Amino acid sequence: MNKQQQKTTLLLIMIRIVIYEDNDPLRKSIQLLLLTHTSFEVVGTFDHANDIVGDMKQLYPDLVILDIDMPGRKGTDAVRLVKEVRPETLVIMHTVFEEEEKLFMSLCAGANGYILKKTAPEKFLQYIEEVVEGGAPFSPGIAQKVLKYFQQPITDVPDFHLTEREKQILQLLVKGYTYKAIGGELNIAMDTSRKHIRHIYEKLHVNCGRQAVALALKHKLSDH
Repeated sequence: MNKQQQKTTLLLIMIRIVIYEDNDPLRKSIQLLLLTHTSFEVVGTFDHANDIVGDMKQLYPDLVILDIDMPGRKGTDAVRLVKEVRPETLVIMHTVFEEEEKLFMSLCAGANGYILKKTAPEKFLQYIEEVVEGGAPFSPGIAQKVLKYFQQPITDVPDFHLTEREKQILQLLVKGYTYKAIGGELNIAMDTSRKHIRHIYEKLHVNCGRQAVALALKHKLSDH
């Protein structure tokens, strides 16, 4: 199945989305924008995340759009709770902040993507599609902040004994490639890609791609 076929398949599946945003006009605008997409269904909107555990159990969303800085429970805490209650639920942080520390905290807590609120509507929908397809989208401004943050010198990097192929694959994971896209980029079968990624998880002592990406960024593993 090529990328276009994957996208067509995505459009045939209704994606249940919950929005957390304390700015009322913005929250309504996001909801209206998502409703223009034939595959997105907004099943809940909230101006705080204080009851997020109950919301997850009641609404069972496929994806959560989460403001990082709301009254009450902050987004960095809320994303962790989402992943504890519904590990399969995808989380996109939606924020005005470009702070590296908040970005890293969100990644470590389990965020699947990080999008600035100034992102154009068409790009916003594109990022949502990308995360549903298995990617890890970042706004351009965020990507620049990540690069700047992780260009700082580090010491005492653990030796995870990654092979050259595993380092290549980890670098592609950091860039947001899906398993299939990694296979296409390296000219290997998707099953082979999955096998390599499983070995990477074992060596890094992580359970999923977002944790591997966070660790790779922290220790610059994909640069070694």
